Amino acid sequence: MKKILKATVLASAMAFSGLIAQQAHAELTIGVIMSLTGPGSGLGIPAKNGFALWPDTIGGEKVKLIILDDATDPTQASKNARRLIAEDKVDMIIGSAAVPPTLAIADVALETQTVQLAISPIETPEGKDAWTFRLPQSTAVMAGGVVDHMKKHGVKTFAFLGYSDSYGENWLKETARLTKQAGINMTVAERFGRADTSVTAQALRVVSSNPDAVLVVASGSGAAMPHKALIERGYKGKIYQTHSAASRDLIRLGGKDVEGSFVVSGPAVVPEALPDSNPSKKLATDFVTRYEKQYGAGTRNLFAAHIYDAQLVLQRVVPEALKKAKPGTPAFRAALKDALENSGNIQISQGTMHYTAKDHFGLGDDARIMLTIQNGNWKAAAP
Repeated sequence: MKKILKATVLASAMAFSGLIAQQAHAELTIGVIMSLTGPGSGLGIPAKNGFALWPDTIGGEKVKLIILDDATDPTQASKNARRLIAEDKVDMIIGSAAVPPTLAIADVALETQTVQLAISPIETPEGKDAWTFRLPQSTAVMAGGVVDHMKKHGVKTFAFLGYSDSYGENWLKETARLTKQAGINMTVAERFGRADTSVTAQALRVVSSNPDAVLVVASGSGAAMPHKALIERGYKGKIYQTHSAASRDLIRLGGKDVEGSFVVSGPAVVPEALPDSNPSKKLATDFVTRYEKQYGAGTRNLFAAHIYDAQLVLQRVVPEALKKAKPGTPAFRAALKDALENSGNIQISQGTMHYTAKDHFGLGDDARIMLTIQNGNWKAAAP
């Protein structure tokens, strides 16, 4: 009887140990939520393609990716995030590429205390981004690049034509603040919805206000429609686009109408234009070379570059988190957050990333470059 009891206790102990082992992953599990369909697919698909450049292991741990489509829908993005955390026990989430679903994921990340690496430069109320870290540049950084270029090129007035959501409103707020400081006056601010198929009325009002320049605030394939509407209604001035428009969709859909326009972007899109002294040049060149070998000449884009940069960030912080806990546990997720906030400088293809507890954007003015479109391709614009 004693032998049977001893065997039963031993079996129970082994089973309990096995349960604990199951709770801690034998691999780094990352949930990916991207807009692979819907209006944001022009951003999400290139971003997803960037995972082809990832290593098989990070910090000595095998990487397991679980990729879900949010259909550019915040409700679906939230459902995906909850499933990944509750059922797949992911260690972190990467996504999304469009602003609305990214904001929805951020709410779940905060509630469940799960690190989110966002591919969209979302703005949140203070404290709401405690578990969300952005890979793109902040609106303030990129708006600064647009206004600097306007000043240097004699722009005295501009009009705003952008999304009626948080992305558009954040750009309007930052640009209005910076242009006021620069002595540049805004003639009119016109808005449209992401799902709108026409902006004829808004474009007419913009053109009628006779601005020296127009700032179009849209993303992916959605950035071409308002741009073309301005040209079709006879606008001859400068047209600027934001970094969410720095995709091949703008060139493909915009055609000759987008030639000569300006798009503020991260430096990874044109590493050839960077001086050899730029610390991001080597990484940006590696990204472009490997990505275009995989997907073809001219396919480089800002969103795949963010995914390339994600693994560079994780190469730095995962080993630090592993010193405190194992993947698959709340302790590891907390350690990952702590490592991100205390990582110091991390060189990526877009610039020098430096997250802190108070700054979950981490990129500064070195992470932007002004592009123009010539002969259907990107080129660094004159300073």
